[in-house]
Amino acid sequence: MSLKWLDTLEERIIIFLIAAGTIIVFLSVLHRYLSGVPMGAFQDFIIGINFSCAQELCIYMLVWMAKFGAAYGVRTGIHVGVDLLLNRLSDAHKKPVILFGLLAGAVFTFTIATIGLIFVIENFHYGAQSPDLELPMWIVYAALPLGSYLMCFRFLQVAWSFYKGGELPHHDHAHVEGVDENEVLV
Repeated sequence: MSLKWLDTLEERIIIFLIAAGTIIVFLSVLHRYLSGVPMGAFQDFIIGINFSCAQELCIYMLVWMAKFGAAYGVRTGIHVGVDLLLNRLSDAHKKPVILFGLLAGAVFTFTIATIGLIFVIENFHYGAQSPDLELPMWIVYAALPLGSYLMCFRFLQVAWSFYKGGELPHHDHAHVEGVDENEVLV
């Protein structure tokens, strides 16, 4: 089952959050440094720029990135897994254990997502806001159900693919996307 648009959206969200977070942290550090350098009117201008919300924004972006990154990890085979017991099983016993593990992951993430959705709905009605950005907290907390439902879907997607073809996604650490292995660099 291939949903390229969802794969692309998931990857772009993660890339955007990493890039934006990096830029915000860099600008915040630069702002802090330049605020302490005596430069007359330029220093006054720099001090007048408000970066007080940068830390809060980066924390929220990190939470969103972690939830979507976990779903990406399940889809691509880079999510953390413990296979010590699995490696000791015979091939005949591996498939049911792997399927059980994938389905247990789907049930767990579905449960977390549903609890998270209830929490988001309650916060939507409550009207709480974040301290610095004054964002509605339901937007911040929405990462939990959205990322967890996506992760649940990824567990089901991998389980179905494994059931049909017997293959789990495998991440090759030596492979770099977009680089031809036969290409010689000078």
